[in-house]
Amino acid sequence: MNWSISFEPLISWPLLALALVPLALLALVGLWFRQRGSVFRFIALLALAAALFNPVFLNEEREPLKSVVALVVDRSQSQDIGDRTKQTDEALAGLQQRLGRFKQFDVRVVEAGKSEAAEERTETRLFGALEGAFRDVPPSRIGGAIMITDGEVHDAPPGAPDFNAPLHALITGNDHEKDRRIRLENAPRFGLVGKPLDMTYRVISTENETGPVDVRVSVNGEQVAVEHATVGQAMPLQVTIPGAGRNIVELAIDREPGELTDTNNRAIALIDGIRENLRVLLVSGEPHAGERTWRNLLKSDASVDLVHFTILRPPEKQDGTPINELSLIAFPTRELFVEKIKDFDLIIFDRYQHRDVLPILYYDYISEYVEKGGALLIAAGPEYAGESSIARTPLMSALPAMPTGEVVDKAFYPRLTELGQRHPVTRGLDGSATEPPHWSRWFRTIGVQNPEGAVVMKGADNRPLLLLDRKGEGRVGMLLSDQGWLWARGFEGGGPHVQLYRRIAHWLMKEPELEEERLTADGRGMVLEIRRQTMADDPGPAQIITPSGKTLTVKLEKSEPGVFLGSVETSEIGLYQVANGDLTALAHVGPVNAPEFADVISTESRLKAPAEATGGSVRRLASSTALGSDATLPSIVPVRSAGAASGNDWIGLRTTDDSVLKAVSRVPLFGGFLGLGLLLLAMGSMWYREGR
Repeated sequence: MNWSISFEPLISWPLLALALVPLALLALVGLWFRQRGSVFRFIALLALAAALFNPVFLNEEREPLKSVVALVVDRSQSQDIGDRTKQTDEALAGLQQRLGRFKQFDVRVVEAGKSEAAEERTETRLFGALEGAFRDVPPSRIGGAIMITDGEVHDAPPGAPDFNAPLHALITGNDHEKDRRIRLENAPRFGLVGKPLDMTYRVISTENETGPVDVRVSVNGEQVAVEHATVGQAMPLQVTIPGAGRNIVELAIDREPGELTDTNNRAIALIDGIRENLRVLLVSGEPHAGERTWRNLLKSDASVDLVHFTILRPPEKQDGTPINELSLIAFPTRELFVEKIKDFDLIIFDRYQHRDVLPILYYDYISEYVEKGGALLIAAGPEYAGESSIARTPLMSALPAMPTGEVVDKAFYPRLTELGQRHPVTRGLDGSATEPPHWSRWFRTIGVQNPEGAVVMKGADNRPLLLLDRKGEGRVGMLLSDQGWLWARGFEGGGPHVQLYRRIAHWLMKEPELEEERLTADGRGMVLEIRRQTMADDPGPAQIITPSGKTLTVKLEKSEPGVFLGSVETSEIGLYQVANGDLTALAHVGPVNAPEFADVISTESRLKAPAEATGGSVRRLASSTALGSDATLPSIVPVRSAGAASGNDWIGLRTTDDSVLKAVSRVPLFGGFLGLGLLLLAMGSMWYREGR
């Protein structure tokens, strides 16, 4: 019961003052001069004032509110180490049982760190979860918070949190834990293909040990070196990026006896390989309508260094031009085709025919260049079918098809073959999905016989139009028409000449994305996505080895001709190995080198400052003397806001004074016959005294 008094005047306060103030003055004057009956007059005035003020006794019936207590449970992956999960579960059950005895506490259990989203698993963010638990609670009703964690909290404030209540932390793990980890301190995101890349790493031990340790260095799953590092010191490292696109560099150390976990014994760097400027040698024959198509395309690419060798005046042409009017700068044919031919990434013959400009031996050098890994493209015209064809030189050993001598001048739409619909060079070529294709016609095809390699496009009368072949370690492409310039000029709407030419050139230069047989995998959040590029009808399922060593099988579904996709949701953060047939791939799922795994030693230091700022405490559930025993929980004591909130073996939670009003009882003092009787008694007494 809560009693209080309230005044509910019968008239407004200004009128009340206007009526009573003069009467009060007269009564006080009478008292001052001790006039007869002044006391009775004053008492009557008080009775009249009390009646007009109308005092009312109020009895409020209130229901006390509960203090809200947040029980924040750390379920991050570092809590899976050792006995931490067991300690956490035992502590949670024990605290819920003890808090259940106090009716004045409303307990809210919040589990943090177990989200499947990768961006929410990079760090342990318990204070963000705590803020969500108190979001709808008034500050006066917050009783406190208890965290069950290993102490590796990455959003702990430097001082007091945003609530005025005790914060207590119960730390899992043990105070004698030992761990060693490796950390990349400097790892660039990009590197030039085939060039050494400088990196820096450090091996760290919790016991501040020193001494040598072997570090295994792997690039894309293949071990390339074993480095000898000194524990605690920053160590330099050089790795060579093998290919364009995503490359995975992994550093690993062996697990020591007694070490807490080997999860952080690996460090990953994802490096995108970038090719240095590509060197292309374009060899053109006599000028023709499409000669500048290749030149303009290659010159427009800033990553291509182009050397254009063209024959403007063949040796047999004698036009009487005086020698002093001719250029005296000799073209460095020997330097290009003999001494530095290995420096070129691609050689293109555009409607070139054999003349005495290039010695016959140079063609043999070009053929050898292809066999040893070079790239050659033949853009054939009528010259390829003539007597001076380059097919009649030592270059013939590198060519995918020999000419028949036939030149077919007939309008046709270039079309993809069945193989070309799956080949990455021509698959999905803009305009190829309709019949006829949504591009312009060509009017010339060069006849060939016994084509080798893959025929991915066909021309007039279904003759081969585009051939792609492998010769030794190199690659050769042959475009059996010189009409591609019609697409570039926009004839009948043009066509995708830029897309086609670039794909051909990049396939010849072994661009990974254009490989016919390719297996790639990538992590999107906590989902492992697999992409299989193949010329086969069905590549079969993919086998996956998780970071913990478990084996999974994922079915690959066809998404388009030559492309099969598969995906699987994962719960582990780390490096996954994917295999399909003879192909393997690596993929890292989740955050790379996340703080969650950077340091897994349980600690009291990170939560000490915010806990002590609120009057709370930080203590371990088990110490080295209690190894293997059940978690030891402190007692829980309700405390007032001004009292201490922790002791040696107890923790305090604040109780609130807030309540909810349920009902109000009113008792007027001068209401009804009682008030009227008191007023008449006072007036009558005054009148009686005045009458004597």
